[in-house]
Amino acid sequence: MQDNSLNELSARQAKSLADRIAYRTLTRDWSFAQIDEAANRLAQGLSSLGIRSGDRVAALTKHTTECIILLLGACKIGAVCMPVNWRLAAPELEFIFSNGEARFLMCDEQFLELAANVPFARSMRIIRTEPASPGACSTTDRDQPGFFDWLNQFPNAAPTHQAQTNDTALQLYSSGTTGLPKGVELTHRNLLTCFDELGIEFALGTDSIKLNTLPTFHISGVGLGLLTYALGAQSVLNPDFDPRWILPAFGKYRISHVLFVPAMIQMLLNTEGVRDADYSSLRQISYGASPITDAVLIDAMRTFKCDFLQLYGLTETTGAITYLRAGDHDPDGPRKHLLRAAGMAGRGVQLRIVDSASGQPCADGEVGEVWIRSLQNMAGYWRNPKATSQAFPEGRDELGGWFRSGDAGYLREGFLFIHDRIKDMIISGGENIYPAEIENSLMQHPAVADCAVIGVPDEKWGESVKACVVLRNQMPASSAEIIAFCRERMAHFKCPKSIDFFEVLPRNPSGKLLKYVLRKPYWEGRTRQVN
Repeated sequence: MQDNSLNELSARQAKSLADRIAYRTLTRDWSFAQIDEAANRLAQGLSSLGIRSGDRVAALTKHTTECIILLLGACKIGAVCMPVNWRLAAPELEFIFSNGEARFLMCDEQFLELAANVPFARSMRIIRTEPASPGACSTTDRDQPGFFDWLNQFPNAAPTHQAQTNDTALQLYSSGTTGLPKGVELTHRNLLTCFDELGIEFALGTDSIKLNTLPTFHISGVGLGLLTYALGAQSVLNPDFDPRWILPAFGKYRISHVLFVPAMIQMLLNTEGVRDADYSSLRQISYGASPITDAVLIDAMRTFKCDFLQLYGLTETTGAITYLRAGDHDPDGPRKHLLRAAGMAGRGVQLRIVDSASGQPCADGEVGEVWIRSLQNMAGYWRNPKATSQAFPEGRDELGGWFRSGDAGYLREGFLFIHDRIKDMIISGGENIYPAEIENSLMQHPAVADCAVIGVPDEKWGESVKACVVLRNQMPASSAEIIAFCRERMAHFKCPKSIDFFEVLPRNPSGKLLKYVLRKPYWEGRTRQVN
């Protein structure tokens, strides 16, 4: 790690790789020098609004380049970038914006109407990232200046702020089992340490071209965008995952690396022409964030004919901390069982499996909670010392402290196998979904007397959301009605895809809901696996 901050990294790359292409988008190419210049101008623009060190600036955007410019520009004055999930409903955005006390919002034009329904957003300066369509501007649109027009008002002058390695650079929101999102604070050191590690595992260099279609509000999307900038590689960016665009893009842009969630791999395999596309430049596909079946993985290996790398990590660990490397992908050999593993710990990462009841270490092969010690471990949860102390029950140390992942798994011969989720989190298509939040919404329906939300197998998304519902006497309600009720109150990807009705839900003598009993028939005959 030759830089102490993203500020130093950006200035160095702008000087040493000035005219090389850093980002290729659907509308323009960006050189390394142009990115740093735009970040300087943005920093000056934020300063003109009175934004200072420690302030949060939010992004509601699909565009990775603009988000990275906001992040780098904010860091130049000590502010913190907050990319926010554009799939959320207005009440969910209200909590996040107000929790972060964001003073600025970079917002895609298509989300301006959504932002207008968020009360806290009225106190923020809003800059739109897309020009309004001719003849289609609303009054709201005219009130919001365009991102580049606004940016170019300010000088290309680097601020004098000196960022420290332990300063927070990025704040991403990760919901907890209570349903209330928590702001994950990631520092310059967290990110730079991750870049060093991923650069080795991905074998990325200045000749590498990485395709990135992942959302900016995920550590994978914004993190990989920063990664290629840090390593002098090139990113080809598309804000939407479109298999019909991606297949010819492999050959057109000479893509060498890509990261997909398993649902993306499956969609590509089911797309016409997948067997005939040009993959001659493709060196590696990395994958993770949700379950993948052996059948899909083996089909992908035979179709794309490149190295495969599985990743496991969390937002709180700045992404990947274990790796199942290409040599461990052996579908036809004696090591086939490793396709179910999440890999081995990266350099500088320590793992241990802890019995949740006793707090004692588990033996090899024994299931317990996965604890992680790494310099990639987050600084903490924003203004939530209780949650932070619960996540680091033994406190912090010079190596990052032991972080409780909330995942259940076991170690065998150095390989980590993820067994289940202690917190009942559902992962569908790479999205983390927390049942308690959905259950709270369901219980607001007048006909719902009791409910439980579980993840069930889904061939496309890995898991899908199922609600188990007990109706009140004399108050009938259909599945469609209840699902529509949820969709009015939260992001659609969180809402149940199906509902089963019960006379009573299984509970133990103390009243605790037995979700494993509900899940069992749906997962019968399957190995429930989280990668």
